[in-house]
Amino acid sequence: MEWKYTRHQVPRGARPDAETSNRIYLIKNVMMLRATYQVRLLAFKAMSSQRQLILKVPPSCRFHPSLKSLIKTTGKTVKREDL
Repeated sequence: MEWKYTRHQVPRGARPDAETSNRIYLIKNVMMLRATYQVRLLAFKAMSSQRQLILKVPPSCRFHPSLKSLIKTTGKTVKREDL
C-alpha cells in the first residue's frame, strides 16, 4: 500500500475523536467551525459506512457557510451536539 503525503511530509487522512457502531465523533472547542479537510473526510467516512458524524462544539460556536453547505449536501449524516 502506498501512502499519500502532504507537501510537509505528513500522511493524509483524518481520525475521529471517538467511534461507536453507528456514530463518529469529532470534538472541537472553537468559536467558528469550517468545512475543513478533516471534517469533509470524516463526513465522507460517515456516509460511506452509513453512520452519523457528530460535531461536539460549544454552544457559542457558529458554523461557517462552507460547513452549512456540507451539512445540506450530506442530509442527516452530520449532526451538531453541544459540549
